[in-house]
Amino acid sequence: MIWNPNKECMSRDEMSALQGKRLRKIVSYVYHNVPFYRNKMQEMDLRPDDINTIEDIRKLPFTTKQDLRDNYPFGLQAAPSSEIVRIHASSGTTGKPTIVGYTRKDIGVWSEVFARCLASYGVTRDDLFSVAYGYGLFTGGLGAHYGVETLGATVIPTSTGNTEKHIRLLTDLGITGIACTPSYALYLAETMDKMGVQRQNIKLKVGAFGAEPWTENMRAEIEERLGLKAYNIYGLSEITGPGVSYECECQNGSHINEDHYYPEIIDPETLEPLEPGKEGELVFTTLTKEGMPLLRYRTKDLTSLTYGQCSCGRTNVRMGRIMGRSDDMLIIRGINVFPSQIESVILSLEEFAPQYMIIVDRQGSLDTIKVQVELRPEYFVDDYPAMERKKKLLSDKLRSVLSISAQVELLPPGSIERSQGKGKHVIDNRKLQ
Repeated sequence: MIWNPNKECMSRDEMSALQGKRLRKIVSYVYHNVPFYRNKMQEMDLRPDDINTIEDIRKLPFTTKQDLRDNYPFGLQAAPSSEIVRIHASSGTTGKPTIVGYTRKDIGVWSEVFARCLASYGVTRDDLFSVAYGYGLFTGGLGAHYGVETLGATVIPTSTGNTEKHIRLLTDLGITGIACTPSYALYLAETMDKMGVQRQNIKLKVGAFGAEPWTENMRAEIEERLGLKAYNIYGLSEITGPGVSYECECQNGSHINEDHYYPEIIDPETLEPLEPGKEGELVFTTLTKEGMPLLRYRTKDLTSLTYGQCSCGRTNVRMGRIMGRSDDMLIIRGINVFPSQIESVILSLEEFAPQYMIIVDRQGSLDTIKVQVELRPEYFVDDYPAMERKKKLLSDKLRSVLSISAQVELLPPGSIERSQGKGKHVIDNRKLQ
């Protein structure tokens, strides 16, 4: 189902005209209300009148995560505090958290775009939908919650934690949809196994998974163990939260709600725009945000854009799967390594569970990489030769994909700490030296 055909199925000319109109308005808005942007534009000898079409976006300055930190907490807020009705914040695990204020209109737009996502997954008013993202300052919980209510389905605000109670609700209420991180979906499946709950005892049919990178192999694992159709949803707290883009039933990329969030792909080194289909860093400009609009925000996410009408009928541009982050890329002995590559290898082999940890270290002047991975229960045996064969199997496949050797450590089931939010898979000890 297409929730808003007028916006999701616009012609390219109509969309470009709308984007241009909204860009002119938002540039003028931030110029007069955010000293940071006014100073940036004046340094570039740029005024709002210089922005006329969406193509003029290339004249505007970029915004980075560091800019958000430097203007902590409210330096980039454009609306007066009397119009801010909610504040969310990033985790701030690598620095100051990003404080994002929302006006009532911002909440309405967020609810609308999330409803588009749910409709594309086939969710209807008849569904019972569990929101198992964290509530609170994290954008996932309340973003999904408002989206479900806007669509008209029944929302169950389960949040994270108390997984056994969550599973009882799944069975007792007949919950048909769920939104959570892929890591938590797998943890849910593990807990179901421990509780003796069979897949046929739950009625889940659709899942909206995001907030962390995940692979096609992980998608297949989730679908098999929970008996649902798994869809990707993308967002980031700086822009709005989940709902920036979403998969449709074709699952051939994620449609961006580009009437609200204008996407670009740039070369992360030269900062020059790249042609459609080329992989590079994803950049967003918020076209309608009132609380904290952002111009050309560098997400650090690496992906590509595809234009043209999708088989589902939508015309909104599609972004490919996130291949990694330019700031998450590990450079090991001169080789670029993304955690998603390692995850894909692990999940391509049936012996290994989707629970792993990548540990990067340095011995003398040589970088080392160790991959700890759990074996599935049926493959963890007290047979040293058999275990060595499994270790060599994974080691050889990692070498063929990464072009470098990685030490492999096999662990018994349940050894790696589970996450009910975003899963952590990398420890880089070189940063501590």
